[in-house]
Amino acid sequence: MGGNENIIEGLVGPEGGRLDKALADASGLSRERVKALMSEGRVTLEGKPASQASLKVVPGTAFVIAVPAPAPAEAVAQDIPLKVVFEDEYLIVVDKPAGLVVHPAAGNLDGTLVNALLHHCQGQLSGIGGVARPGIVHRIDKDTSGLLVVAKTDRAHEGLATQFADHSITRAYNAVVAGLPVPLAGTVTGAIARSAVNRKKMALVEDGRGKHAVTHYRTLERLRGAALVECRLKTGRTHQVRVHMSSIGHALLGDPVYGRTPSTIRPILQRLGFSRQALHAVELGFIHPVKGGMVHFVSPLPDDMRTLIDELRQ
Repeated sequence: MGGNENIIEGLVGPEGGRLDKALADASGLSRERVKALMSEGRVTLEGKPASQASLKVVPGTAFVIAVPAPAPAEAVAQDIPLKVVFEDEYLIVVDKPAGLVVHPAAGNLDGTLVNALLHHCQGQLSGIGGVARPGIVHRIDKDTSGLLVVAKTDRAHEGLATQFADHSITRAYNAVVAGLPVPLAGTVTGAIARSAVNRKKMALVEDGRGKHAVTHYRTLERLRGAALVECRLKTGRTHQVRVHMSSIGHALLGDPVYGRTPSTIRPILQRLGFSRQALHAVELGFIHPVKGGMVHFVSPLPDDMRTLIDELRQ
């Protein structure tokens, strides 16, 4: 136990009973918090580590709980390389590499795009998203690469948010999917909400329960056991392309959540070390929220996706 901690010590109350409940009653912490601290080795009884939440304790047992100092809610600036596509005093458009988380959250408190932007923009980012998400108007998944616009002022943030809300933003993705879509072009419509079975997944649900979502797709190139498709978003829901393409039987290659890569293609991904969903935000267009006028950006496919496509052409 280190020095930067809040030490809570005392005696188990007259009720005794289960350790987690007894400590929660005596300390004011929640039972879940107590159990988490026990699993980290931060709880002792009579000077000895305690890790069994269901242990029965007697009244008057001495305990010590070392509560670590909370991690700062405010993101900190970090010198992380950025590929800047466009920048002015109001906003910045970046080409995010796969593997970079957009903003700090549990499990990723730093090393994110926000940390990089705070360094690059010297702290000049919109405050509407809060201290952990300054400037963030929209997101793309950690393992999706491509274009993202970030607001540097509140005025820009509000203007961009309005365009995202009314679905007037131009957004297109390139994806490598399993199999060949039939028809080669079409529209997938289906409400999306968090899965009732797996809270880490999104799922198609009946209308009225989730958020309305529309994806227009067209096949750009037939590949061996796969296809390169363009997906244009009418709406922007969490995991929309991944959920919609999977729903029509053409999950993205490498997607660990929404599809199983065909056995014929799996060795190719392993040989290339390709371990992400094959998805790239290739196009982004919107009306400049302060200056007016349409701005439009296109990002070339990253090397890993180009290599994958080349392999599937042979």
